[in-house]
Amino acid sequence: MTAVLVERMVPGDLWELFQRVVPPAPVRPQGGGHRRRGDREVLAAIIFVATSGCTWNQLPPGFGLSGVTASRRFTEWTEARVWAKLHHLVLDELGFRGGLDWSRCAIDSVSVRALKGQLTGPNPTDRGKKGSKIHLIVDRNGLPLSIGISAANLHALIPLVRGIPPIRSRRGPRRRRPGKLHADKGYDYQHLRRWLSSRGIRHRIARKGVESPHRLGRHRWVVERTVSWLSGCRRLHRRYERKPEHFLAFTAIAATLICHRRLQLK
Repeated sequence: MTAVLVERMVPGDLWELFQRVVPPAPVRPQGGGHRRRGDREVLAAIIFVATSGCTWNQLPPGFGLSGVTASRRFTEWTEARVWAKLHHLVLDELGFRGGLDWSRCAIDSVSVRALKGQLTGPNPTDRGKKGSKIHLIVDRNGLPLSIGISAANLHALIPLVRGIPPIRSRRGPRRRRPGKLHADKGYDYQHLRRWLSSRGIRHRIARKGVESPHRLGRHRWVVERTVSWLSGCRRLHRRYERKPEHFLAFTAIAATLICHRRLQLK
């Protein structure tokens, strides 16, 4: 039962990539203690929690480990930035195989209810409730290139563009700048346009009170589709994590799974 679950949650190619970024297990100087659970089994349990939305204590016994063990390893790997490295590695593989289209990228965000923790703020649609916001930039196919979180009443275009890692290309040097960036009226600020232009990034940002959102939607719908793909990670429906880096880690896991599905088709 355990082997079937692990193989389904962590396919062989994803496991090979994960082994390249996971830090070595700490060594107990005094020896003794319980045998450390295998990384692949723990990774499968973490992905199950991310996708199902269950709590650590609700982890099914079929994984062969406790929720406490999975939670402890999740914290350990989050502090080592394993999830961001894994996302970058999957993007590298996609870029090397020609699976990324930089010609027309899009940026968007989605607000989620936050029960506690830092990086929360008044929800734009309900000021009486606190929330956090997930930001993402996607390529022309809707694959997330850069992700971030903030309070629900903030925008993050500049840090998100800067956060795109240098990604391998099929030919030529690594790339980290979109050819063109599409955005909705929430990003209608001249300083953002100037900042993008200064970096050689063409932009198409809707203007408030001037343009209809429907024409821009012809190209920006891909990022809205990716937001719906993120909802497949049920742990992101509401933020329960007190630490923002833990919520960002679950967002990175969701982005990695989206990119890995496309990688399997290449």
